[in-house]
Amino acid sequence: MKAIFFQAALVLNFLSLVTAAPFFTKVDSETWIFGNELWNVTQKGKNAKPLYYKKKELVGNAQGHYYSSSNTTSDFTISSASVVSEGEYKDTPYIDISLDCPAGEEHSVIFTGLAGAYQYFVNKGLSDQGEYRSLWRLDNTTFTHGKTGRKDEELPPLSWHTEETKVFDSTYLRPDGTYVTKYDFTSFLRGMEFYGTYGDGFGSWYINPGKDYYNGDHLRQELTVHREAVTGDTVQLNMLHGTHFFRSINDTIPVGKMWGPWLWYLNDGSQSDVEERAAAEFAAWPYSWLDNSDYQSRGSVSGSLVLSDGRPASYAAIFLGDSNSDTDTIRQGSTYYYTSYADESGNFEIDNVREGTYGLRAWSNGSSIADVSTVFTQNKVVIASDKNSDLGTLKWALPDRERIWRVGDFDRTAYGFKVGGAPYAYGLTELCSKNIDYVIGESQSSDWCYAQTKVGNWTISFPVSTEVSSTRKPTLVISLAGWVSNASSTVFVNDHEIGELSGFTNDGALYRSSTINGDWRYLEFPFDAEFLKLGDENTNKLTFQLYSNLGDGSALTTTQRGAMFDAIALDW
Repeated sequence: MKAIFFQAALVLNFLSLVTAAPFFTKVDSETWIFGNELWNVTQKGKNAKPLYYKKKELVGNAQGHYYSSSNTTSDFTISSASVVSEGEYKDTPYIDISLDCPAGEEHSVIFTGLAGAYQYFVNKGLSDQGEYRSLWRLDNTTFTHGKTGRKDEELPPLSWHTEETKVFDSTYLRPDGTYVTKYDFTSFLRGMEFYGTYGDGFGSWYINPGKDYYNGDHLRQELTVHREAVTGDTVQLNMLHGTHFFRSINDTIPVGKMWGPWLWYLNDGSQSDVEERAAAEFAAWPYSWLDNSDYQSRGSVSGSLVLSDGRPASYAAIFLGDSNSDTDTIRQGSTYYYTSYADESGNFEIDNVREGTYGLRAWSNGSSIADVSTVFTQNKVVIASDKNSDLGTLKWALPDRERIWRVGDFDRTAYGFKVGGAPYAYGLTELCSKNIDYVIGESQSSDWCYAQTKVGNWTISFPVSTEVSSTRKPTLVISLAGWVSNASSTVFVNDHEIGELSGFTNDGALYRSSTINGDWRYLEFPFDAEFLKLGDENTNKLTFQLYSNLGDGSALTTTQRGAMFDAIALDW
């Protein structure tokens, strides 16, 4: 008790005595206090708390700031700490503090006059990573709301989270029949300018410009803020390496990899203020004040994508990642990754790319090339510091096949289908019918639903002209935006079995509230032309017969399994 009282008194003394300059003070071999004239925090062991800002303590009974990993061999216990550099940038003093642990270096860069700190982590001993994050767990009476790229509302109260009402995977049933889950505050990391938590007079935010240290591609979704279901802490997550919405993978992280810097920012809860701050941070990235040659050594890449049929690859998704890799883009995560989109003419440019050798991939993002199901790949793209790697005109080969019909846009998402793109909420697969009859030429994309999870038949009826080639076989193309395991579906053409949707590795997207995407999968099923009836007067039927789903449907968790659709097409 005396030690706790002494530490609290020491922190309060710092509140009254600190000058405008950022400071770092060692209390004992495992305790340090640092901050500036606006805020300060005490680091002890793995956790940083208490946190003072505007003469108020912001952590309370919560756990404060720390790093953690799903790999329990990763040790974040702080063994030593020091100021590793200091100076001025634009006449503003700063210090760079390194908190050293077996896993690596936890850095905080503190500027005079800045409410918050730039944070970054340098790997030394991280084991292979699945989920790895930094986070704040804050006082839930001060921080009452969450703001993401898709949601801005009050966090659900702790009273809604009980063992009696727990349904599944951090999901709870409310008395009115609706559900509450931490996944409702999910968002797309690469598209957000800022996110965080706020309340009356206080806000705590993450601003992550650059984002090249994140794993995954444009469509990586992640947890951001939520109510901790046991303690009630307000949780502000910085999921540096996450796998919540795709097949789990443990990436080997090279020694020296740097995550960040990102800005942890405190204010009075004003979103207009943090929005203005975020714009300034994005404009300033990469940060010139960081003394790290690898971080500063950057170049660019540019080019123009043209389809083999002569069309420009308008608005195609562009990904720069691992070279010569068979791993899907959303699952790549060992080093550094860059995303962009081509313009209407198929031109693209990615600036501020770290030196290295990369693989470039491109795929349809809908629009005028929504019919394109294939992926463009070019490996061994070399980026050199202060130079542009001009790839010139890149020809994107298309299959030598005729498209008979298509349902949906090839863009790796369920947008356009019924429920597709709806706000994150648990159980929305219940809005999809057990049976669907879709007619080519009559039905709209919105008549098809985003996910098939109930035992039943989803059927597409279509004619086939007599003018199709007699020398090629028809091919059914199925692009899945996601898949949750323990469901099985057989694919029939006019009662002839041509394929099976079953046995894929789980990505968790459906039962984690996503209506947009999980882990993309691309399938082709060639079949005999004799299975089809030719002529406009004849009707053919393609059927997805879901014949097995985990359980009997008596609990909602058993119907959150199956396929989330991106697009379906018949080629010849």
